Amino acid sequence: MKHIGIIGGGVIGLFSAYYLDKAGYKVTVFDRNTLTDGCSFGNAGMIVPSHIIPLAQPGMVAKGMRMLLKSTSPFYIKPRLNADLLRWGWLFYKHSTPEHVERSIPALRDISLLSKKLYQELAGSGDLSFGWQEVGLLMLYKNAATEHEMTEEADVANLAGIEARQLSGAQVQDLEPDVRVNVRGAVFYPGDAHLSPGQLIRSLVTYLKKRGVTLLERQEVSGFGQTGSRITSVRTVSGEHSIDELVIAAGAWSPELTRLLGFPLSLQGGKGYSFMLRNQRPNIRVPAIMLEARATATPMGADLRFAGTLEVAGTDLSVNMNRVRGIVNSIQNYYPDMPAELPDVSKVWSGLRPCSPDGLPYLGRVSGFENLTMATGHGMMGVSLGPASGKLVADCIENKTPEMDLTPFNPKRFAANS
Repeated sequence: MKHIGIIGGGVIGLFSAYYLDKAGYKVTVFDRNTLTDGCSFGNAGMIVPSHIIPLAQPGMVAKGMRMLLKSTSPFYIKPRLNADLLRWGWLFYKHSTPEHVERSIPALRDISLLSKKLYQELAGSGDLSFGWQEVGLLMLYKNAATEHEMTEEADVANLAGIEARQLSGAQVQDLEPDVRVNVRGAVFYPGDAHLSPGQLIRSLVTYLKKRGVTLLERQEVSGFGQTGSRITSVRTVSGEHSIDELVIAAGAWSPELTRLLGFPLSLQGGKGYSFMLRNQRPNIRVPAIMLEARATATPMGADLRFAGTLEVAGTDLSVNMNRVRGIVNSIQNYYPDMPAELPDVSKVWSGLRPCSPDGLPYLGRVSGFENLTMATGHGMMGVSLGPASGKLVADCIENKTPEMDLTPFNPKRFAANS
């Protein structure tokens, strides 16, 4: 039986383990932390086939530069002299074009729809429990400029086969009878869904342990054994672990691992924050993105999770309370009756979203290696794309034709710029 080593115990690594175990492989997952510390655990929990436009898009650079001037803004790049950051920024700028957006839309649509289909199957299988809800997503806006931008995005979505409906402020309020919503309007995506990411991770861990998958926590990888183009082992603090295939799904830390293997991976950690209002009554019914604030609100059972910001700060996980204050300040602009107090720093979760410079994940076999597969760079959509990514990883290792074309996700697509 082939032994598959997976580095990374976040949602991408765990779903890769799930589908590889289903395919009959022996699987070991290595994680530098405990499996409840990763980026996926405090995620907003949104499953978003609506998100078919990559982060690298026209106007994003100028918008980001304006936001950098405000301490509570939702977007921030920590100033530092770093060659990897400079290269990432150049590639982001280079890909912020209409042509890149047009090429990316089919790829993001197809992987998102595949992931949603797999979530629906998982919700009915009994293997996992994760609070699956299909009630759509509201993209809330307060001003005319954002309305114009969202109208254009809704047209793009409808043309791509993703249903989008423009709603007035009154129609938004009809969808939220329990909570006052103060907005100009919204775009409603009825095909989106949400879940509880903490419940999902715990359920995956429990299931994989029962299946005999080996989960090795606090196992930082220090190197690899190699014979030519073949990776033969993973070295950690506990020793040398022989493998037949390797999957790197280590999120923001993936470039450290590819460096050990001799090739660069352009990827930056985009830090985000979240906090919960416990036993919130009344609660919202439909998850929402508060567009001008770039913050999210997701009901999770009796609780309500607020999340937001994109702070490009390497692998620094410290909590910047100015960014959290920006989320808190935005809440009552959209939900005027919602309690909005700055939480204690101990109640704030922070995590690093692995952001590629073109807004597409790195997914598939890595050229130059016989037995290496990448699954990282999902940005803010790791939970949303988890099942599809895991299934596509399993397809690659089984040498099956993947369920979709992986060319746009080529892990070495920036190699010519190295």
